[in-house]
Formats: sequence, structure tokens, C-alpha cells
Amino acid sequence: MAGPNIDDIDLQILGELQQDGRMTNVELARKVGLTAPPCLRRVRALEEAGAITSYHAVVDPGMLGYTITVFAMVSLKSQAEADLKAFQDHVAGLPEVRECHMLNGEIDFILKVVAKDLQSFQQFLTSKLTPAPNVVSVKTSLTIRTSKNLPGVPLPV
Repeated sequence: MAGPNIDDIDLQILGELQQDGRMTNVELARKVGLTAPPCLRRVRALEEAGAITSYHAVVDPGMLGYTITVFAMVSLKSQAEADLKAFQDHVAGLPEVRECHMLNGEIDFILKVVAKDLQSFQQFLTSKLTPAPNVVSVKTSLTIRTSKNLPGVPLPV
């Protein structure tokens, strides 16, 4: 059992929806061994409890011209809560930043950044990221290939 009110059927529902969030409730119910009405009630309860936070399409970045993915490791001058929040607010307004994670250790944040090409990434880096308030250094690593990119979390089988 994963949470206080999540049972094995809920875990099956979550697993199926992580694989295909577009399946119909009838198909989902069949896969988890329920009829449609109780399955829909369970899905709604999982949504209301916050176990399901969103539904979205996974878009191929290359199909939209985003050929570059970079991980940027950002160190800040100050780790005071107000400064951390100010940095997070700044990157929240940068559409190129697709993920932002605060870290423990020498690096304060790691960002996943997409760009159309190296020139546009360099412009983003020098005009939007490194001059941001409180940034002391940015180290970047350009991805060569992505070999695994799974949505969600592993669930017991």
C-alpha cells in the first residue's frame, strides 16, 4: 500500500493511467477488473486526493524544432529562503526551463533547459540565466542522447 487510502486496485489504476492517460474509463475499468462507475469514482478520488496531479501529452521536442537539451547546474551567492524563492520565481517565467530542482550540496539547482539550437541556448544562458539575481555560477552539460525517460513513478506489480 503506497498511501493511507491507496489500495492495490488504486495502484493498478495509477499504473494504467501512467501508461496511457487517454484510455476511456470503460477500458480502464476492464483492465483493473471493475465496472465503469466504481472505477470512475476511484479515479476522481485519486485526483481529489492529489495522487493524480495532471494529464498531458508528451510532445517530441525535435518535431517542434527543439533540438538541444541541456542540464544547467546553478550555484547561488545566498541560500536564504527569500533568495531561493526569488530564483525559483525567475526560472518559473522562463519557458525554456522545463524542470527546476533544488539540490543538497555544492550545486543549488539543476535545470533542464530546451533550445532550438546552440546559438539560442547560448543567448538564453547569457541573457536570462547567468545574469539572474544571486547567480554566482552556471555549469552546463549538453545531452547527447536520452536512453530512458519514463513518466510517473515505479509502482508495485
